[in-house]
Amino acid sequence: MRAPTFDLTLLRTLVAIADTGSVTAAAKRLAYTQSTVSMQLQRLESQLDVNLHERAGRRLRFTPEGDRLLAHARRLLALNDDAWSDMQARQVTGDLTLGIPEDYASLLPSVFAYFHQLYPAVGLTVKCGTSAHLVEQVKAAELDLALVTRQRNSPGGDVIRREPLIWAVGIHQQPSLSDPIPLALYSPGADVFREVAEQALQGAGRDWRVAYTSQSMAGLAPIVTAGLAVVVVTRSMLTPSLRPLDDSSGLPALPMIELALHRAPRRPSEPARRLGELIREQLAAPSEAL
Repeated sequence: MRAPTFDLTLLRTLVAIADTGSVTAAAKRLAYTQSTVSMQLQRLESQLDVNLHERAGRRLRFTPEGDRLLAHARRLLALNDDAWSDMQARQVTGDLTLGIPEDYASLLPSVFAYFHQLYPAVGLTVKCGTSAHLVEQVKAAELDLALVTRQRNSPGGDVIRREPLIWAVGIHQQPSLSDPIPLALYSPGADVFREVAEQALQGAGRDWRVAYTSQSMAGLAPIVTAGLAVVVVTRSMLTPSLRPLDDSSGLPALPMIELALHRAPRRPSEPARRLGELIREQLAAPSEAL
């Protein structure tokens, strides 16, 4: 008698439902229809003869049996993916260049480490610059990929993450929030954060002054930490020396920004395609919560 085996496609659907919290979101992630995801979940339950889920309002919640299977599913899929990557990695060679703003470098260490582990024969070069400049470089095929803040005057790229902007001050010291508000802003043309901050304050009828400028958060942080200015950041850019301001600060709400992955106009190389996929996988998950 042949030993029963799990269908990894069904297990991958189970994990997608767990990660997204709903059949609808799982279908979107997997590029399936909702009915396909539902049928795959039902098929898994039928094969095991157990109830793996139950409804909790609009969301789907796993039963204890579902949680047990989910743990096994993650391990099985990880082993499958590692084995597949190991066999494929031997065939992937070449060089590629990725452009990122300096402030986004903190988002990618695990991506770089994992990419090198999977594809040790690929030479990866990372170049930092402003989002606007990086977009021009990737359009000119001077870069293979660029992960940037999406520009209003040059949208393009594939949006892989959305983050709300917030006002932040030093963890121990902050300036007066009365007009004119002292701001630490990116240099003109460095990114969209400056434009967003000024438009929000103008729309709220607030006055401000530019206390400090720099092309990166590393340059802005010292004056903000010292309590001399307010800065606009995303939550992923907060450091232990910064504290976000809430609605009680009286400062206007800020919009979401989008992180977009731009690709050179030529056909992407295999290393570029795989790095792009890995960046999307690693950065897409927490988008709305940031």
